[in-house]
Amino acid sequence: MLKDIPPLLSADLLWVLESMGHGDQLVLVDRNFPATSIAKSTNFGQPICLEGTNCSQAAEAILSVLPLDSFVEAPLIHMQVVGEPERRLEVHEEVHAIAERMEGGTIIMDSLERHAFYADAKEAFAVVQTLEARPYGCFLLRKGVIFD
Repeated sequence: MLKDIPPLLSADLLWVLESMGHGDQLVLVDRNFPATSIAKSTNFGQPICLEGTNCSQAAEAILSVLPLDSFVEAPLIHMQVVGEPERRLEVHEEVHAIAERMEGGTIIMDSLERHAFYADAKEAFAVVQTLEARPYGCFLLRKGVIFD
């Protein structure tokens, strides 16, 4: 055990978060996302499974140590609801609020169409899969820089 490290952050996940560079993306997804097939093309090569968690709990733990990118307009992206691209679901709002709280300010969250999201996810550093039951609980988080 480590002090002040959320217990949800496994050794593999901590290694991934530390190894990511500025601008690298982390994919945080629900239980329905094709994590194993998508993760094969990422740097880590396999999904990191956070059993017993939902996206909000995982985002809280991850964003306690991972800075979001302040050099891009939207460092947080969610998967769009099919047929309703402007709609934001409760899971989207929860993760967005967590990101703003953890970053201490306004964070712009954008969205991507489902297939575009899959394409971007394949280019990410790693995939973290939760047991989130709510649909469309899928996010891209772009790592930023710590300035102090």
